[in-house]
Amino acid sequence: MTAFDRAAAPGPRRPSSLLLLSEPLRSVLDLGALTVSAPQLARAPRGDGHRVLVIPGLLASDASTLVLRRFLDRLGYRTAGWGLGVNTGPTSRVVRKLPLRLRELAGQPTAGPEGPEGADGREAGSTVSVIGWSLGGIFARALAVRSPELVRQVITLGSPYASTVSGQTHADAAYRMLSRRHAGDAAGRGPDVTTPLTVPTTSVYSRMDGIVSWRVCREDVGERRESIAVPASHLGFGHSPTALWVVADRLAQDPGDWRPFVPPRHLRGLFTVDSHLSPPGRAGTGRGARP
Repeated sequence: MTAFDRAAAPGPRRPSSLLLLSEPLRSVLDLGALTVSAPQLARAPRGDGHRVLVIPGLLASDASTLVLRRFLDRLGYRTAGWGLGVNTGPTSRVVRKLPLRLRELAGQPTAGPEGPEGADGREAGSTVSVIGWSLGGIFARALAVRSPELVRQVITLGSPYASTVSGQTHADAAYRMLSRRHAGDAAGRGPDVTTPLTVPTTSVYSRMDGIVSWRVCREDVGERRESIAVPASHLGFGHSPTALWVVADRLAQDPGDWRPFVPPRHLRGLFTVDSHLSPPGRAGTGRGARP
């Protein structure tokens, strides 16, 4: 499901040591900015009540996404954590249970005894927005590749899904160390998450990311696909006010009338939008310019 452990080759390199070492402090600053930005965030677009699945990053759990989920709950969404404890990569348990979690939230029958509306009577046939932070975003894209009929849209936060070689993130060593726990076919037979998705997709990244190269966190150009840069640390994506605003704005999109992100006029300097549509009939055929 990932390409973290492939052989090294030329390409974007991992962030500098300065960015890496400053991550904890900058994450705290992001949290402080959240308090200051509360009045602005209170004006974020309201939700329509659809389900949102939030997947944490490597070595993180649902506790790390609590601020994000509570923010979205207050906007009217019905959020859910992934419910699989600490994310140690594509273990057999994750490979087996995460797709079932998506089906459950979408009101689809699983292997259990529940009827066509799922375990808690959710409306069958609904779709779920999936948000993934770092490695969680790679899992989110994998879900959309395998079950696009269940996914309303995908939003990734600092997710290096375009990484094809090692040496592009500071998480490589930890991921390799945990690889003995991973499902035997996870790397070789998982879905190709680097290909453009068929559902609306927003990739949120930061040029100040101290964990992963921001260049491998950007989406292919194409219809209903965009990349948005925000001033956040990697550890702060889940509580950065700019990232929260993007997430709220994107979730409020009508899936049948999707429009590119437009920052608030007085805050435009905080966002860089990389959304460029391919010519008609050629969506997803090429990549945007990479500096």
